[in-house]
Amino acid sequence: MALLSSSPKPSATPGHFDEWALVDVETSGLRPGQDRVLSLAVLTLDVHGRRTGEYHTLLDPGCDPGPVHVHGLTSERLAGAPTFGQVAPKVGEYLDGRVFVAHNAHFDYNFLSHEFARAGLVLPVRRRLCTLALNRLVGPPTADLKLGTLAAHYGVRQERAHDAQDDVRVLSGILRGSLGAAERLGLSLPFLDCPPREEFRPRIPKVPCAYRNPGRLERGMPLVQGMKVSITGDTHVSREELVARSVEAGLNMMTSVSGQTSALVTNDPATASGKLRRAADEGVLLVDELTYLRLLEDVRPGQAKGAARQPRAGRGPVSGTTTPAPSAAPAVSVPQPRVPASAVTPASTPRGKERGPLAGRRVLVLGGTHGEAAEVRVRAVARGASVAVNLSAGVTDVVVLPGGEADTRRSRVTSLGLRVHDADWLLAPEPAGNAEPEEPASSAGATEPAAPPRSSAGNPQDGAEVMVRGAVIDLSETGTAWTVAAAWAQHTACDVDVVAFALDADEKVPGDEDFVFHGAPEHPDGTVRLAADGPTGQAVSVELERLPLEIHRVVVAAAIDGDATFSEVGAIEITAVRGVGAAPAARATLDAATTERTMILAEMYRRGDGWRLRAVGQGYDHGLADLARGYGVDVAE
Repeated sequence: MALLSSSPKPSATPGHFDEWALVDVETSGLRPGQDRVLSLAVLTLDVHGRRTGEYHTLLDPGCDPGPVHVHGLTSERLAGAPTFGQVAPKVGEYLDGRVFVAHNAHFDYNFLSHEFARAGLVLPVRRRLCTLALNRLVGPPTADLKLGTLAAHYGVRQERAHDAQDDVRVLSGILRGSLGAAERLGLSLPFLDCPPREEFRPRIPKVPCAYRNPGRLERGMPLVQGMKVSITGDTHVSREELVARSVEAGLNMMTSVSGQTSALVTNDPATASGKLRRAADEGVLLVDELTYLRLLEDVRPGQAKGAARQPRAGRGPVSGTTTPAPSAAPAVSVPQPRVPASAVTPASTPRGKERGPLAGRRVLVLGGTHGEAAEVRVRAVARGASVAVNLSAGVTDVVVLPGGEADTRRSRVTSLGLRVHDADWLLAPEPAGNAEPEEPASSAGATEPAAPPRSSAGNPQDGAEVMVRGAVIDLSETGTAWTVAAAWAQHTACDVDVVAFALDADEKVPGDEDFVFHGAPEHPDGTVRLAADGPTGQAVSVELERLPLEIHRVVVAAAIDGDATFSEVGAIEITAVRGVGAAPAARATLDAATTERTMILAEMYRRGDGWRLRAVGQGYDHGLADLARGYGVDVAE
């Protein structure tokens, strides 16, 4: 599996002197490339926010319309509507040259990408902005970040929820309010670059193999279900048919060759293809097409994933077959993190209890070295506060360390009337009865005016469980996906990629499809998905109730693309959210890493009949490829 990005990247364009194309789609389901768009609306605005055009239409999807109880679009109502191919050129005119805007934008963008591909066209979008991601940065005092809730907050009347035309009108008001709030806070907008996908085709997901890899094919021996097979060069039987026959026989068809490949099918071993060179390096058996077709007639039964394994020592042979030699990369099974004694919260501590004198406060740290700032954040959390990585509307207190006076956000802090402290504020003894601590002088030498305490009920962030490294919470299973979102302040020029590994009881991925990253952002069965809608924020959603029983743990990690380290990136905040736009159930700020280039952020794991979430914050000096290999992913060089 090559670690190549095909997803949008953060935009480097400063400012927002752009025209906008606000979009909403209603769909027959949640899977782009599989489900279809039933209706869409586009509203265009000029650089001043004035409406310049509008287009909306119902569409004939050629399939069942899906959840009618949600969108109200029955087959009868859609009968006679145009197909997407008929309206695609018109839609393209509204989108071309404008910033694509939507609430939960990766959803609308991905659906339109697939619909344009079906029509033989390329979606003419070069940049996009997600109002959900923008409001995660703004942090408005709302119960959640759903479209209707934000509409009420920004004074926009919502008339018909899940109606594309009304939703896009509501979105225009939310965009105006969000842009104004971001400007007051001095926030950069989370634009994403969306380069044209000239070769884009509707994604045909890899079919997960139901069997474990039994190891290498040996000359004269039969194929066994679960073997990893790759094909290179021309074949007499079409490649598609050959792959289909192999999958039907229970083999795991790969597009690359690695140390875990069982066999490589080729009719011309003398060519210098990359797969053949790698096969020679790894000692992978070469099989000609005719021999392979004969072997396909008698594929031996394999060991099903999730089935009980025969006893073995360490990582030795399984069911009498030979397991490939382990990778030279260091094992990265997550150890129990070392948590500062002052920051330990027992996993059994009831939610909402013993939250400390600063419960309901949100602290931003400016200045200081990485170590100094990390220590201040640990102290703040130990006293019950949550910690911010950006200046948002939810921040109540600011700690200024040496060098923080020159921070560009300092003037914003003053204009917002926030409490400003030096590091000694968090060393003061706790007041009796958990009363509000006295406001000390700021590190700038003058006492800042104390802002009135903010109501916990008015700020959704204050209702979230504040977690330290190693802390655990229970995750309820309600049929709605849980999302672990990661956000950071961009202190250095580098890309940070969030990834996920779905692991079995042996702490390995059962198959390469169980590694979800920017090049393969969704598990084939849709249970684990990656979403990126900002340069400093990405999220992994997991449908816990639909995960295969063999999956015991889902690890969410972050990796830096390049030579930068997490001490240069700064603190990473993770939030656990149930459903799109819901208020966070828990949050943690992780900044223990220094020289590390990959970090385990969090893990969801089975506990009895339920699931739990642990905040981890464990870093490693190696890159993403080594991290993936350690979890058993077949990574191509």
